[in-house]
Amino acid sequence: MATRIALYEANAPATFVEVDARTKRTLADGADFYAINPMGLVPTLALDDATVLTENAAILQYLADRFPAAELAPRDPIGRIRLAQWLSFIATELHKGVFNPIFDRRAPDAVKAYALERAAPRLAIVDRHLTERSFLLDAFSVADAYLVTVLTWTLATPVQLSQYPALHAYSARLRERPSVARALAEERPLYAAERARNAAA
Repeated sequence: MATRIALYEANAPATFVEVDARTKRTLADGADFYAINPMGLVPTLALDDATVLTENAAILQYLADRFPAAELAPRDPIGRIRLAQWLSFIATELHKGVFNPIFDRRAPDAVKAYALERAAPRLAIVDRHLTERSFLLDAFSVADAYLVTVLTWTLATPVQLSQYPALHAYSARLRERPSVARALAEERPLYAAERARNAAA
């Protein structure tokens, strides 16, 4: 969803291909997704010249550079380092460190409980940072696209944003941003369909 948001912010054309997370097959034609990305993970961005990019942080920074008029990343060196810092934090401390174990149906209950414990201090850091700030950096960036995506996952988990006033307000505000609202409207039915497929499997 973060990539989708960034593309909409840039008003950039793209074709989206849905991948079944369980079978690692594309839903449109059943192609083996491992042939495109050996990790079998999304997002994966295939460029017109057949270059394939993977990993949220890399793809988001590529899009920011590819469409500079959208101003999705700072141009000064320190600003770019701050962007990389937040993208890394979101990827490792929130996405992989907290939400992946919670969503993993094979993870033991103790692992899920540990992930929930890890959520509180990490979300508190972001909450403090966003107090009296509208965005993670001085303006909306691809880091915000990634963070608001991760925060939407709280709707399907025991993580409660209400404990973090600044973060809660930030999430609500960004969900009203046109690019985010559009991405959410498109992603919700895809998520519901994926859950239905998994339940039937």
